[in-house]
Amino acid sequence: MAYSSPSSKLVYFVVIIPFILVSALLFTLNHKPSRSYSWPSFQYPVNSPSPAKVIEQTSDAAAPEDQLPVVENGNSNLKRIEASLARARAKVQNAYHNNKTSYDPYYVPNGPMYRNPNSFHRSYLEMERLFKIYVYEDGEPPLFHYSKKFGILGIEGILLHQIEISKFRTRDPETAHVYFIPISVQSIASYAYVIHDRSWDPLRNIARDYVNLIATKYPYWNRTRGYDHFMVACHDWGPKISRGVSHLYKNSIRVLCNANTSEGFKPSIDVSMPEIYLPDGTMNGLIGGPPPSDRPILVFYAGGIHGYIRQLLMDQWEDKDPDVQIHEYLPENMPYYDMIRKSKYCICPSGWEVASPRMVEALYMGCVPVLLKDHYAKPFDDVLNWGTFSVDIQVKQIPDLKNILMDIRQEQYIEMQKTGIQLRRHFEVNFPPKRYDVFHMILHSIWLRRINIQLHER
Repeated sequence: MAYSSPSSKLVYFVVIIPFILVSALLFTLNHKPSRSYSWPSFQYPVNSPSPAKVIEQTSDAAAPEDQLPVVENGNSNLKRIEASLARARAKVQNAYHNNKTSYDPYYVPNGPMYRNPNSFHRSYLEMERLFKIYVYEDGEPPLFHYSKKFGILGIEGILLHQIEISKFRTRDPETAHVYFIPISVQSIASYAYVIHDRSWDPLRNIARDYVNLIATKYPYWNRTRGYDHFMVACHDWGPKISRGVSHLYKNSIRVLCNANTSEGFKPSIDVSMPEIYLPDGTMNGLIGGPPPSDRPILVFYAGGIHGYIRQLLMDQWEDKDPDVQIHEYLPENMPYYDMIRKSKYCICPSGWEVASPRMVEALYMGCVPVLLKDHYAKPFDDVLNWGTFSVDIQVKQIPDLKNILMDIRQEQYIEMQKTGIQLRRHFEVNFPPKRYDVFHMILHSIWLRRINIQLHER
């Protein structure tokens, strides 16, 4: 047996081992996910009155399909997936640059309500053709794989359920473009929250433990640090609970109703989900309303005083003007939905948080939404031009509410009302889902954020 002197052992421990560790660290730091592809570029300034036209912005010229990256045999599944996404991305860019409409016998989006209808349509068709979601099966209801489907937070449970039974779901994780973390924040708030306990740690630990489980059991979280993973939450606590897992908060796609940019919502990464209230679990009786000529009320709102914006609205306008119907509690002879259908404009203010079902209710019933919110990232804003079917009013403009709405020309109001009716299909909830409805629009928003990044294995 060879003899090793004490000095050679010292060199081994002092020089060689630290060198190996430092080299491994540098290798890891240089193999992290990158956002090297810039279509679409989602970022726009917070509170910007004119958000960037996301789909239309491209920094790279569209490449012909025969010049796209070709993945050779033997490369990883992730590389093959990235190559297929690159081809899809090029097709969408070509649709924008060449202004070509794809064939679709069911629906071709058109009109000023779309930032770029050709890009959106091509992207949607590519999503239908390619997109695959892997759902982690670990965890038991009610904290995982389950959420209530009723109430103003019901869209969380509806979406979670529809993803699990969707045609987009794959049972083979090696073929997936994104990985769904089936945590229910609504269930955590209902079943795990201890009343009067002000600590967030026990709730965040549920999310942290689940991510630790899938990171230990599967290779997919660690290989990209969560960039190709997503969660869904309509409960107000979604952003706070996600903060308990650093990479979930920073890297993953968070589909949130509480899309407040001042509280860490990132429009370039996260997805704004509309809050939708279905009283009986369906859209029965919610769709439709009279034409503009049969709407005698200028503007309407009714709701509890939750937060300072609603308080300012009440202080300024409650019982002050018959054209401005602002109420905390409606009289018995004023059914809520009837008032929406009698009104030209419906105010959709923030409460304690930015999300509210009033925005979708207004679209369902033909009332033009008036968004009275700070720091709100609008749903599907990368596709839809909200300025064509809604009105944005800043908090400081509440005293001028009536004048602002009265200054909108009748022709412009009629066009906004008509546009809202045309595109409300994107906010409708169907059982089973239908093409271009809210389920597919949310998935398309996830698809856009996934197609916007190129991932490398660590």
